[in-house]
Amino acid sequence: MGRSRRKFLTQTTLGVLGAAVGCHKGAEKPTEPPPGTPSAFATGPAVGPQVSASTFAAAEKLVQVELTAAQQAQAAESWRVAMAGLYERRTGPRKVALEATMPPATRWNPALPHVEIKSEDRFVRSAGDPGPLPGSDSEIAFASVTKLSRWIEKKMLTSQRLTGIYLERLQRFDPQLRCVITLTRELALEQSRRADQEIAAGHYRGPLHGIPWGAKDLLDTAGIATTYGAEPYRNRVPATDATVVQRLHEAGAVLVAKLSLGALALNDVWFGGQTMNPWLLEEGSSGSSAGPGAATAAGLVGFAIGSETGGSIVSPSMRCGITGLRPTYGRVPRGGAMTLCWSLDKLGPMARSVEDTLLVLRVISGPDAGDVASVPSHLDFDAAGSLSGLRVGYFPKWMEGATAVDRSALETAKKIGMVPVEVSLPDWPYDSLEVILFAEAGAAFEELTLSGQVDQLKMQTPDAWPNTFRQSRFLSAVDFVQADRLRRKVALEMQRIMGEVDLLLVPSLRDEMLTITNFTGHPSLTLRAGFVEVSEARSDWAPDAKKPLPKFSPPRRVPHGVTLIGRLFDEGRMGRVGVAMERSFGVAGENPKGF
Repeated sequence: MGRSRRKFLTQTTLGVLGAAVGCHKGAEKPTEPPPGTPSAFATGPAVGPQVSASTFAAAEKLVQVELTAAQQAQAAESWRVAMAGLYERRTGPRKVALEATMPPATRWNPALPHVEIKSEDRFVRSAGDPGPLPGSDSEIAFASVTKLSRWIEKKMLTSQRLTGIYLERLQRFDPQLRCVITLTRELALEQSRRADQEIAAGHYRGPLHGIPWGAKDLLDTAGIATTYGAEPYRNRVPATDATVVQRLHEAGAVLVAKLSLGALALNDVWFGGQTMNPWLLEEGSSGSSAGPGAATAAGLVGFAIGSETGGSIVSPSMRCGITGLRPTYGRVPRGGAMTLCWSLDKLGPMARSVEDTLLVLRVISGPDAGDVASVPSHLDFDAAGSLSGLRVGYFPKWMEGATAVDRSALETAKKIGMVPVEVSLPDWPYDSLEVILFAEAGAAFEELTLSGQVDQLKMQTPDAWPNTFRQSRFLSAVDFVQADRLRRKVALEMQRIMGEVDLLLVPSLRDEMLTITNFTGHPSLTLRAGFVEVSEARSDWAPDAKKPLPKFSPPRRVPHGVTLIGRLFDEGRMGRVGVAMERSFGVAGENPKGF
């Protein structure tokens, strides 16, 4: 500020004296301000385009404030010396490039003061007998990782055979689902061959050894395209693996495919089309973890890694009838993953059973230098642990408007020994928190937006990223800070509620809870709880009268999931409850027809 003020004073003095030089050639040269002169606002050099009072009058409509005519005039008169210079990082002669790997200086910490975090590591799997190996490839393909891993460990099944099954199914069914962006055949064959050699030699790495999996195509894979599902990145080939990919490689897992995501992690449309729901091919699989949801549901991979910023694991898991675990913010490192929102993005497993997601979570958890928000954590999971006396919170009004499957899930919780507890939240404008998402996303893809490359994306609707990124340029920085303060206020409310219960049971796509828990960083587990009938295809996109959704008569039967919300870093207990509920529901074994 001091430099700007002195430069301004010098330039101003020169400008004023210049007109007088002709008459007073002996005028004194401008001098520096006296030593010790402090800096001051609104004394910088005039930069940027001219603005007027009418500029501010128009801008008021965007930020919803009102200035008097005198205030508008004052703001316009001083803007170029007070505020315009703050854009120099982007528009001035001293531009500073911000690398994609450069996070903000501030970071969200979901663990508020006085929050007790689990400090015990314990992992007890379910019983070891997986039963006989099925006779058909399709039955093997739909088996859980829990069973597949036991068959491989007992040498009843080889990784090469299992990998071959999934590679064949990926090729056969992708034309219907459009869930594969890149098939990683050569890598998969090499990894499966190596896995079988190691296991035969007695070097068994653990439950994921030899298990084929699919990665949402926002996870970097060395030498293999990582496209973000977006046209401008179709030819992007990273040099190194994302941290999660590296950890799964080290666990002996076999990468068979890079799976689709809605472009730049929004909904289910990517440059190759729309990814479809295996249970109802007339509708999208939901997003943005569209490919992981569809491929897992159709038995094309053993498990998948998805990501969530505001519902991208929960929504496709529910629609496709699989299990999705969204970890506590900070548990799973995001190094080498596409950034949409630094303070919200989370990576998590998507699979066909609850225990499967815990097996994967155990491998991918833990801090990494590539993600400044990643922290040490513990996992206390016992697949057969008692649930007696655990308090499950629920929102009565939400259950009243939910499906019979949701209400039945609450009854199931009672049957397995849990105690239902009514809870409530203040009626606050939780959508106001989205200012943070939109501002961070607009910053993450600033260059893509300002260069015009965002116009290459397939979706250019009002609710798609291109429009949102452009609009986000006009959000108020003051409102961003106020939204961040509201975020802490909401987190304190969640801390209060989670002090009253051990976990929550909620309708999966209840907007308030999706928004709240993504912003507070709480973990969630979405699992199939039953079936419902739908008379119209569902969509992540805003209604468009020009493109009506397919209607069904008679209605179609599709899976329906419920969601558990756990305490921070308490995925183990959440998983233990999920395993018991899954067993009691008894609906996880049904697969979509035709696959």
